[in-house]
Amino acid sequence: MSYWEFLAQNAPRYLDGTLVTIAQFFLSATLAILVALTAGLMKMSRNAAVRWTAGTYIEIFRGTSLLIQLYWIFFVLPLFGLTLDKFYAGFVAVGLNLGAYGAELVRGGIQSVPKGQWEAAYAISMSPAKRMYRIILPQAFLNMLPPWGNLMIELLKATALVSLISVTDLMFEAKQINGSTFLSAQAFGTALIIYYIFARLIVTPFMRWLERVMARKMGRA
Repeated sequence: MSYWEFLAQNAPRYLDGTLVTIAQFFLSATLAILVALTAGLMKMSRNAAVRWTAGTYIEIFRGTSLLIQLYWIFFVLPLFGLTLDKFYAGFVAVGLNLGAYGAELVRGGIQSVPKGQWEAAYAISMSPAKRMYRIILPQAFLNMLPPWGNLMIELLKATALVSLISVTDLMFEAKQINGSTFLSAQAFGTALIIYYIFARLIVTPFMRWLERVMARKMGRA
């Protein structure tokens, strides 16, 4: 069987798996961004209990394997009365894991804003919330974008693990195709190409475009 015959025969399954992977990616990314922003701000709180809570979350999810976290959420939490469908368990695990890394990027981005900007906002009597929202976060966001671009690529690759709890994503379909055809190079090579195209032609250009847009808005272009 030629590669093109293989592709024509299995294209619908790859398409179905790719759509699930895209859904997992966007849901995981949304959760990771929300969690990272929340935990990053909590890590800078003056309240010790708030800082401890954020620090505990970050250390647990950065210090343990994503695969173990995925298994805990899907297999162990039901023992405590909390059951998640495999699709939801997949993006929750990936989002929480990458969100822990993102929280440190948020904290670092905020701390990278020059001290003079904080003092200027304080001098015009801005409230802490308004100061953070109007002055600090926009500048911090621009500083955070390059490492967040790398994190989004890592998140995309991490979604492949959800196939281990039978989420029918791209990797799951590739394994099923390999199991029925025994054409490993074609089965996994096609999956590799699709992952690369998504990362190289969609995620990376979008993050670079976002960097340019934010730089223009901040007058740094």
